[in-house]
Amino acid sequence: QVQLVESGGGLVQPGGSLRLSCAASESMFSFNSVGWYRQAPGNQRAMVAVKPNWGSSHYADSVKGRFTVSRDNAKNTVDLQMNNLKPEDTAVYYCNGRVGERDYWGQGTQVTVSS
Repeated sequence: QVQLVESGGGLVQPGGSLRLSCAASESMFSFNSVGWYRQAPGNQRAMVAVKPNWGSSHYADSVKGRFTVSRDNAKNTVDLQMNNLKPEDTAVYYCNGRVGERDYWGQGTQVTVSS
């Protein structure tokens, strides 16, 4: 059973930056893709950024130019660098890993953007 553990959430002022990190319990070489999703109160979980094992990363329109997803297969980690944060980025952020047709999720980390 793959385990994903997120870290790095917290409270930040608008315009600030945060870096989220996710560590996998096993090698990520077999993961088709890794990435980050988020869920705000009253909303469904939505894709933020996904980095496939090959090809380009995909970003939600709302975060393009501000967020960057990176993957280190040797360290089994996937990070999300978030810059110029806005109040509407407030949500619980979940790490995701896909192996074949199966999705694995972390427990989530809260990001709050507020002055």
